[in-house]
Amino acid sequence: MDRLTAMRVFVDVAHTRSFTASAERLDMSRAMVTRYIATMEKWLNARLLQRTTRLVTLTHAGEQSLQHCLKMLDIMEDAEAEITPEENTLRGQLKLTCSMSFAHAHLATAVCDFLALHPHLKIDLDANDNTLNLVEARIDLAIRISNTPDPMLIARPLTQCDSVLVASPHYVETHGYPQHPSELAQHACLGYANFGKGVWQLSRNKQLEQVEVTPRFTANEVTVLLNAALSNAGIALQPCYLANPYITEGSLVKILPEWSPPPLTLYALYASRRHLSPAVRALLDFLVKRFTSPPW
Repeated sequence: MDRLTAMRVFVDVAHTRSFTASAERLDMSRAMVTRYIATMEKWLNARLLQRTTRLVTLTHAGEQSLQHCLKMLDIMEDAEAEITPEENTLRGQLKLTCSMSFAHAHLATAVCDFLALHPHLKIDLDANDNTLNLVEARIDLAIRISNTPDPMLIARPLTQCDSVLVASPHYVETHGYPQHPSELAQHACLGYANFGKGVWQLSRNKQLEQVEVTPRFTANEVTVLLNAALSNAGIALQPCYLANPYITEGSLVKILPEWSPPPLTLYALYASRRHLSPAVRALLDFLVKRFTSPPW
């Protein structure tokens, strides 16, 4: 059997801790996954995985082998990307991660436009709001919105990301329009569980207001709160890239438009400048150009 494929299967099982999950992810039968793992163990003359009825875990030999396999697969992917029969042809596969909201709103379209320019390239996008270890998850590029990017990663700023307070016209008609940030405490506010759930910061010129709000509804994903605001549930703090189309069409209105939440930055994050493949470099340059000038 192909040893390179066997390594890929082993790495995936080490990540999922499940033969069945890896079979589904890799689009192969569970029996084939088992055969590839058996090939790896026969090849290395060592037991790599401990199997139980509920979980698969790595043995000590498996932990050591995993690190070697990751390095070998990285080298192979770099070779596939760099050594091509046609000059400037990008090949191989990139793995990206991005928040669900930005992936739906903008990144999916951007990736499709990039792939149209590079037909021999493949991209796997993990739309996920959780913080991932880029090395362990073998992520080539993470697109994140933050004001404090991980200092252990290389952070390339793409653009500023502004936010706005919004509510539906029906909510405003029913509950009134706040005239000052302090009045937000008397309104039904919708809280983002991962950021600023209890305290909203707003500024106007050099004046700063911190408002304690007690959200009746919180969620860990901003599109959920967007839909709650559209359903007349209250006032939501939303990124402009999500809210602007609804403001334009009139299904949402700005609340306290002269007051601004602190801006964040859209970053492209990656683990190391060493061995950065031409495909990743090309995608970085494409995204910088794509998102430099809003609206996007």
